[in-house]
This record gives sequence, C-alpha cells and structure tokens, in this order.
Amino acid sequence: MSNFVARINAELKGDKAIWAILVLLAIISLLGVYSATGTLAYRATGGNTEWFLLKQGLILFFGLMLTYICHLVHYTRYSAWAPYAMAAVIPLLVLTLAMGTEINDARRWLELPYLGLTFQTSDLAKLALVVYVARAISSKQDYIDDWKSAFLPIIVPVLIICGLIAPADLSTAALLFLTSMGMMFVGRVALKYIGSLIVGGLIVFAFLYILGDMFPDAIRVDTWSSRIKDFMGGEQREIYHQAVQSKIAIANGGWFGQGPGNSIQRYYLPSPHTDYIYAIICEEYGAIGGTLLVALYVFLFFRVTRLVTKSPKAFGAMMAMGLTILLVFQAMINMAVAVDLVPVTGLTLPMVSSGGSSLVFTAIAFGAILSVSKYIESTT
Repeated sequence: MSNFVARINAELKGDKAIWAILVLLAIISLLGVYSATGTLAYRATGGNTEWFLLKQGLILFFGLMLTYICHLVHYTRYSAWAPYAMAAVIPLLVLTLAMGTEINDARRWLELPYLGLTFQTSDLAKLALVVYVARAISSKQDYIDDWKSAFLPIIVPVLIICGLIAPADLSTAALLFLTSMGMMFVGRVALKYIGSLIVGGLIVFAFLYILGDMFPDAIRVDTWSSRIKDFMGGEQREIYHQAVQSKIAIANGGWFGQGPGNSIQRYYLPSPHTDYIYAIICEEYGAIGGTLLVALYVFLFFRVTRLVTKSPKAFGAMMAMGLTILLVFQAMINMAVAVDLVPVTGLTLPMVSSGGSSLVFTAIAFGAILSVSKYIESTT
C-alpha cells in the first residue's frame, strides 16, 4: 500500500489538495449522476441506469487522463497556443450559430463528422478566451494603463467571443464576461477601463436584443425575457415550476439526507442530472452533503489564490486565477439556481453534472491549473 501511495505521489505533480478536490468532485459526480438518471433511463434505455453510470465513468476517466496529460505540459506552452486557439474558436462559434445542432431550442453544438458525437463550442471558447486574456494582461504589465496598446487588445476579443456565444447561450456569455472582468481586476487594469468594458458589453447586449426582435429564431430573446419574468413573477409562477421542485428536493434532504438513491424529486425535476444535480445531492446527502460540495469549490479558490501569490511569472498566476474564477463562478451560479436565488441559466455544475464536452474541458482546465502549481512547487 505504501508503495502504491508513493507511486501516485511520484506521478501526480502539483498541489495535492487540488488533486484531492478533483477526485472528490469526480466521485460525487458518479454518485449523483447514477441516482439522478433514473427517469431518463426509463425513457431512453428501458430502465438501465447502469448504462448512464458506465457512460459517466468513461467520460470522467477520459477527463482525468486529460488532466494528467495537461498537467505534464509546461504552462508557458498554453500562452504560445492561445492565439491559435482564438483563431480557431471564432469561426467555430460562427459555424455553430449558422448550422449547429439544435437541442432544446438552442443551437450550441457542433457534430463531429463520422463520429456521431456533438460538442459545445462555447466550452472550448471559455478556455481559449481565459488563456488569451491571461496572456494579454501578463505581457502588458509594464504599460497596462495604456488604452490603445494594452486595453483594446483585451476588450475586443472579450466582446467578440461573448457576443458570438450570447445568441444561443446568454448565461455562458455572461459568465465569461464576468470572468474576464475579474481577471482584469486581479491584473491591475484601471477601473475606468473595466467600466469601459461594462459599457461595451451593454452595447453588445442591446444590439443583440434588437436583432432578436428581428430574427427570433437565431437569438433567444424570448427565452431571456421569459426566464427573468418567471423569476420575478412571485405568485404567478407555476406551481410545478422547476425551481419550486428544486427547493422541495433541498427541503426533503434536511440535515442528513434521504440516503443514496432515495431521491423523490428526480422524477419531477427537468434535467436532474445536469442543471439541477445540486438539488438531488442535497436531497440524498442533506445540508451536510450540499455544504461539503460548496466547501470544495471555495477551498479550490483559496488554494489557487494561495498558490498564485507564489508564482514568479505573471502569466501562470493569471491563467490559474482566471480558470479558477471561471469554474467557481459557474459552480456558484448553478447552485444559486438550485436554491432559486437567480433565474434559470442552464449552466452545469463543473466536474459534477453529467455531460461530455463540459466535463472534458473542465478536466483540461484543472490540468492547466495543476501545471502552474507543479511549476511553483518545483521552484519553492
């Protein structure tokens, strides 16, 4: 046993606490998805829930392998790849808007030729933009307050990428926009320039809203409006609304939960294995399980913050911080939706919700963060 542990320690470089968080999230994912897919299994596979467990297990295994590979890559390589990733992402997003696969009235996916698989291009765009912004901020630290030389090369890609994602997925665009703002704040960009970014974002949003009235099939303005109106509707909300069912699930869980596999609300919640998996976890493992899950993401944030203060290179610190802000923001928004604090967004719970491209690119993000921590560990 001691030899096995020693071998694991030798193979897994970087911060062991982050590795532990990753493994715990993967275990929670398997338990949560296996339980939450009961209704889906009866509709799709004749009640075979083991098929969904196997599928999630294989995706998690593939994702963890990618984490391991990405953590072996020196993090400066990501800086070199960032411009090429951005050059690939923009046409992919345009292609998705024009002829992407439509699921649930949203055109967010591209089908991989000959494989029959789809992936969400915004998941790739999120990583590409965060790494690009980290590269731009770190390379311009000596003249970060210069509008033309420093700020414009950052703001323009942010507005373009978020503007291309927003028509089909406003919540992801908003998440990425907030992440970029957070990175700029950490990177000591002047507040007046961050304010300019906010103004630019509002202008892009207003432009898309106007276009949405003209082309409702391309831009989901009706969906944006209905979700906000429903959230603010008070007594007018439908009694079987998904947010109400989510709160019932959390209330059923109490302190200690109903036990693994004993969720009742999974039969009433839409997408219990993706958007509302946090509610299922709270129902089965109680407030203690839900609090533990929140604590894992909070601990990840503070662990990475502690690490990047030791980083001798600005790019490594900015990339690790940006990716962590992205993951933690997304997790907190997903859980806020489950407890009805914000309107429905459709954002998944990183590394926990069932999924393909979302889980895979989250695993890659963890690998990049661990690559930075490995370098810091080797120099301290």
